[in-house]
Amino acid sequence: MSFYSILFTSETDYPKAETREEPAFFTDLNLDQIVGAVTAGREEYDLKPFFFMPLHDTAAIIYRQEIMRDLENADLCGRIKAFGQRMRAMREHIAQADKLRYEHQKERWFLDAVAIYCDAVDSLAGDLAGAAVESPGFLALNEYMLDYTRSTGYTSLRTATKKLQAELAAVRYSLLVKDNTIRVRRYEPGVDYSAVVEERFANFKQGAAKNYLVRYCEYPDMNHIEAAILELVAKLHPELFSSLEQYCAANVDYLDRTIARFDREVQFYTAYLEQVARLRRAGLKFCYPQICTADKEIYDNEGFDMALAHKLSTEHSPIVGNDFYLQGRERIFVVTGPNQGGKTTFARTFGQLHYLASLGLPVPGREARLFLFDRLFTHFEREEDIANLHGKLQDELVRIRGILGQATADSIIIINEIFTSTTLGDAVLLGKRIMEKIIALDSLGVCVTFIDELATLGEKTVSVASTVVPGNPAERTYKIVRRPADGLAHAISVAEKYRLTYGCLKERMRT
Repeated sequence: MSFYSILFTSETDYPKAETREEPAFFTDLNLDQIVGAVTAGREEYDLKPFFFMPLHDTAAIIYRQEIMRDLENADLCGRIKAFGQRMRAMREHIAQADKLRYEHQKERWFLDAVAIYCDAVDSLAGDLAGAAVESPGFLALNEYMLDYTRSTGYTSLRTATKKLQAELAAVRYSLLVKDNTIRVRRYEPGVDYSAVVEERFANFKQGAAKNYLVRYCEYPDMNHIEAAILELVAKLHPELFSSLEQYCAANVDYLDRTIARFDREVQFYTAYLEQVARLRRAGLKFCYPQICTADKEIYDNEGFDMALAHKLSTEHSPIVGNDFYLQGRERIFVVTGPNQGGKTTFARTFGQLHYLASLGLPVPGREARLFLFDRLFTHFEREEDIANLHGKLQDELVRIRGILGQATADSIIIINEIFTSTTLGDAVLLGKRIMEKIIALDSLGVCVTFIDELATLGEKTVSVASTVVPGNPAERTYKIVRRPADGLAHAISVAEKYRLTYGCLKERMRT
C-alpha cells in the first residue's frame, strides 16, 4: 500500500476538514479530562481534533491498533520520539529565523534548519529500515522513506545543504580594531604569541587575578556591529553568500508534506501510550479490544474509568475495576444501588471504552470485545437553567426526545439519573416509556436509575447493582455486579435526602 497518513488508511479516507469542537457527550463521560491529560505538553501539534473523530470502519480501527502494537516496542518508540525532537528543533530554527533582522543571519538559520531536517529524515529512514515493524502503516511508511531519501530532489537538497555548511564553516577573516574603527580583511596566518606572552609574565603572577574577559551575549540576534562585520565578510566572499541566498530562495518548500503530517500524527499514538504507561505502573491493565459489528455480544474484564484512574493514581489511591458482558438478546444495563457506589462511574466507563475503541486505541481492561457504534448519546442530569423558561422535567424530556429521534439500532445511549425532580409514580411511568423506546430501537446502553422497575422490562435489560461491604452498608465496594434490583436504591436516596441514614443518625445522636 502507498503511504499517506499514519492515522488514516488512505488519502480518500482522510477527513476533508478537522473537527474543531469536542462531541457533546465528552463532558458527561469525562472524555475531555482524558484527552486533556493525554495532550498536555503537546499543544504545538494540535492533537485534540484527532480525538474528536471516531472511526466507523473496522479495518481503519485495526490499522491503528497494529501501529500502536509496533509503538509498544520501546526501541522503536524511542527512535520515533527522537525524530520528533529533531523536527521540533527544525521548527524552532525556522521560527527564530523569522524573528531575526539581518538577512545573512536569517539565511544561515534557515540553512541550519534544513540540515536538521535532513538529519531527522535520514535517521528516521535508517531506523525504520532496521526495525522489526509489522503494521501495514509502518511498513508503508518505511517504503515511502526509502523512496523519498533516494529521490533526486532530496539527495540534491542534502548535498547542497552539507556543501554550503562546510563552505561557511571554512570562512576565515581577520579583524583590525583601531580606535573607533574595525577593518575586516581576508585571514592571513600569523604567529600566535599568546603562549610566549604568558610564559614571560608568569614570574610576575601573584595569586588569582581579576578576569577582564568580556562575556558575549548569547541572544541569537546580532547587534549592529556584528551585522556590519558580517556584511563586510560577505563582500569578501561574494560568490559564497550569493549561493546561500539562491539556496534559500530555491528551497522555501523543502519540507515534505507527508513527513510533516507523520510528525504531527504520530504524536497521537505516543502521547496516548505515555498515559497508558503511567496507569500500567499503577497496576492497571490495557488491551486491544475485538471490534464487533454483526452482533452485540460485548464484554470487558477489569475495566475502569480512565479519567478517574488518572486522578486517583496521582493521589496513590486504589482503583477498582469492573467486569461486564452482554450476550444473546441483552442490550441495556440498568444500574441501581446506593448513591456514591460507582454507578455513574460504571456508566462513564462503558461509554469511554467504546469511544476509545472507536479511535483505534487500547482500552482499560484485561480483555475486551466492544461494539462499533454509529453515534453515542448521553443524558446526564443538568442543573436547571432559568434562562430557557423550562422546568427541569420539561428540559429532560426535550433532551431525551432529541436523542430518541436521532438514535439507531447501532447507537449507544447512556442515561444517568433522570426524573429525580418529579414524583416516584411519574418517574416510573416516564422511565418505562423511554426504556421501551430504546428497547425497540435495539440500541446498546446503560441506564443508571433509582427506579428498580426499569431493570425487569424484558430480555434486553440486564440488572446490575453497586454493592456495599457486608455488615457495613455505609462502606461502598465500588463493584458493580449482576443481580436483581433489591428495592433499596430509592429508599437510600430518600434517607440520604432527609439525613436518616445510619451515619447521619449516629451523628445526630452524638449532638
